Amino acid sequence: MNEKVLADPQRKHSAVLSSNPLQIPDQQAGADSGPLVHERWLAKRILMFAGTPPIGIVLWDGEVITVDSSRPPEYQMYLKDRRALYELAINPHLSFGDLYSAGRLEVDGKLHDFFTFLFRFTEQAKPEMPLWLKAFWRDHAPRSTAIEDARNNIHHHYDLGNEFYRLWLDQAEMQYTCAYYERPDLTLEQAQLAKLEHVCRKLQLKPGQTVVEAGCGWGGLARYMAREYDVKVLAYNISTEQIRYARAQAEAEGLSDRIDYILDDYRNINAPFDAFVSIGMLEHVGTDHYETMARVIRDNLRPDGLALIHTIGRNRPAKMNAWIEKRIFPGAYPPSIGELMSLSEAGPFSLLDAENLRLHYALTLEAWLDRFEANVEHVRDMYDEHFVRAWRFYLSSSIAAFRTSGLQLFQIVLAQPENNAVPYTRRHLYQSPAAPAEENNP
Repeated sequence: MNEKVLADPQRKHSAVLSSNPLQIPDQQAGADSGPLVHERWLAKRILMFAGTPPIGIVLWDGEVITVDSSRPPEYQMYLKDRRALYELAINPHLSFGDLYSAGRLEVDGKLHDFFTFLFRFTEQAKPEMPLWLKAFWRDHAPRSTAIEDARNNIHHHYDLGNEFYRLWLDQAEMQYTCAYYERPDLTLEQAQLAKLEHVCRKLQLKPGQTVVEAGCGWGGLARYMAREYDVKVLAYNISTEQIRYARAQAEAEGLSDRIDYILDDYRNINAPFDAFVSIGMLEHVGTDHYETMARVIRDNLRPDGLALIHTIGRNRPAKMNAWIEKRIFPGAYPPSIGELMSLSEAGPFSLLDAENLRLHYALTLEAWLDRFEANVEHVRDMYDEHFVRAWRFYLSSSIAAFRTSGLQLFQIVLAQPENNAVPYTRRHLYQSPAAPAEENNP
């Protein structure tokens, strides 16, 4: 399982190139007659339940529905067929994304600005939403993240193909997690390298140590730790595509003697280590398995070691958006800070540091979306128009969620309770800039 396999970075496979890899339903709408009275009422009720935003719903015949006639709409949303109205009314959390992906729903302006505007109204409307409507407009429980199910979940998202992700992630270390914008004018490459340095400083890495990484992505953090801090890294991942890429890169950079990329589940980690790090994986673990992850860390982390977990989160418990869980991230669940602390308590561990990088993630996503749009024709050729629109929807709605505080980004540092060899201050994090002075584009 640990053999070094060098793969062609441009490798494609049939599953990736299927005409509709996300299985977006494509309802072919026929010619619709004009809206009926109750359909106009329904469109107006959708807006009222969403917090009465100054948004116009443009029906399939061009008629515009608004709630407050004294305030002109700041955005307009276009429904292309009658059935789209009913699907949106039943559960917009699920149907909005499908309708947009299929081209049956359009909005004015930039999609991420539209969502930023809309989310501020919907968040305020939630406390007043009737119970019967909450039952309809609900997000469902995430799919299982048991070992075999976790493999399928990860395959659905991360095995879309390395070529696709290379189009719009940073060219420094191919990071698909929140960057660290210690200055707002940083390039994406500088900000991602700053994130890696920020993490290493929090872990207080020293030459010769052994680090275990759970969920290593394309291996950028492992290579950075080995190259810049001269540590040995055991990096675990269950994405075949990512492991192939990571091994090839480590070989090309002469780092294979210091990094072992292991195609295996984090639950099978069984080796002593000086530091543990998990960047962007806890969202896929599920709260039912936090005790298991805590046990893995506790049983293998040396007494004076540190652990760092970096995860998308929430201010209070809530399920993942139904459409994103179904089409993009099956099994995903961002924890509240309280749920994240349950992992700490399960150790038990001492919490040394907690940081929220929410707005950093909004900037990261904006950079990704810009690069995605710059390569949209290539993406369309690789997949199809449904896929393009679905990923535009996913990236844009995520930008809005971080802008409006619907999502958070937590970094926590943990230690064994008896560990007194911990820093007294955070001075070591800020004595010099984390970002390189110039871009690093290998």
